[in-house]
Amino acid sequence: MTIPAFRQKFDSEASTPASEKITLEGRIMSVRRSGPKLVFLHILGGYQQVQVMVGLGSLSSPSLNPEDFKKALHPLRRGDIISVTGTAIRTKSGELTLEALNLPTILSPALAPLPEKLTNEETKILNRHVDLLVNQRTSNIIRLRSHIIKSMRDFFHEQDFLEVQTPILADSAGGAIARPFLTAATAFSEKQLSMRIAPELWLKRLVVGGNDRIFEIGPSFRNEGLDTTHNPEFTTCEFYSAYFNLTELIQFTESLITRLHRDVDQIIATRLTSLQKPQFSIPKAQWKQVEFIPALEDILGFRFPDLSKPDALEKLISLLTERNASLTISSMPLNKLLDHLAITHLEDASLNQPLFIIHHPACMSPLSKSFICPKTGQLVSARAELFIEGREMANMYEEENDPFEQRRKFELQIQSRGSGHVTDGEGPAEIDESYVRALEHGLPPTGGWGCGIDRLVMFFSGASRIGDTLPFGNLKNIVSLSQAAK
Repeated sequence: MTIPAFRQKFDSEASTPASEKITLEGRIMSVRRSGPKLVFLHILGGYQQVQVMVGLGSLSSPSLNPEDFKKALHPLRRGDIISVTGTAIRTKSGELTLEALNLPTILSPALAPLPEKLTNEETKILNRHVDLLVNQRTSNIIRLRSHIIKSMRDFFHEQDFLEVQTPILADSAGGAIARPFLTAATAFSEKQLSMRIAPELWLKRLVVGGNDRIFEIGPSFRNEGLDTTHNPEFTTCEFYSAYFNLTELIQFTESLITRLHRDVDQIIATRLTSLQKPQFSIPKAQWKQVEFIPALEDILGFRFPDLSKPDALEKLISLLTERNASLTISSMPLNKLLDHLAITHLEDASLNQPLFIIHHPACMSPLSKSFICPKTGQLVSARAELFIEGREMANMYEEENDPFEQRRKFELQIQSRGSGHVTDGEGPAEIDESYVRALEHGLPPTGGWGCGIDRLVMFFSGASRIGDTLPFGNLKNIVSLSQAAK
């Protein structure tokens, strides 16, 4: 019987439990000797602990004198993994306990000492397995990650979505603009391969193939920097639903985050009690929305130039510097400058309530459908980003399904890459012809959505670093671990 099953069976019984024989296995977390004839152990298994009482007078075999009893139990140390058979009882203090009928058997001795706590960050990273054993919060964040992923899967399955797995290795990285990891395969030695930066284009091919509702939870890779919220290897969730428009994507997102908030709140209250419950409140009415360009124009005090024109970047920089002579804008493409303005002026509005930023300029979303905004006359995308407490939680948009328009947008991306407006190595080097051909078979009007699982776990667990949500930390931690072993 597992320790969680033992506790579940007998925890609710206030009186002495039934006297059936039970065998438990677990890791010794404490050894307390109470005289020459009695030893108390606490053993850990399945994230739960239970007390074991080994008393000389309770052993059915073998027959031992006090000195032999002491010698038999002397080898037991904190960290040893043992098996012990006995009966469930309650002590005088009411604690559920396994009273041993036989001496514990050591299944696997702990040859290295198990510390009570780890506090040094470097030591914790180099001994993550020990950190998971002795720091409950570390372990509970990893467990919460599993619960969040399960809750998301359950939600999608309830909405009749099909879960799929798409390629990680291919001859193009696909999807977002980022620097990919490059590699080679023995079978294609003449061809350079990429690890995917997003599963988006694969998933939309599946929608073309008649899979109207699909989702994928899996790894993606971007050969970029490390910080508290970014890791080159990360886990994403993306879904695509035929006939979803932006309004439906936003409503779906509100329902999903509300579901996750409820499930996380419940699991922290009942099982992962070392974690703090989410502090943000779910709005009872519609969640706040702001339109990207009108909101920035109100804050900055000027109307934006036509952002679809070739001279848009130059004109926007001129307007910004006119109003702030000390402003220094480093060389960056238009889409990144606009993103910087949103980070600076819009995202903090989500500190007190969830916020959707909607209708981004079309130049920021090459895979999204676009339209002329009736308020500003600007070409904008049918896109929204959800922010909570200043953090981006999800990105969603109506997918571009016109193959001619998609080709044009790919060509603009490549022109930006060649003009130096994006960092060398970022973005596609050539048009993904197979994807454009797939669109020629007809992609129905489709809503697409994506979020980073690691950041989602950071938010719900209160973790301050993305590495805290990963079993072995971020890439820097993993490399340090490998180097320390040499």
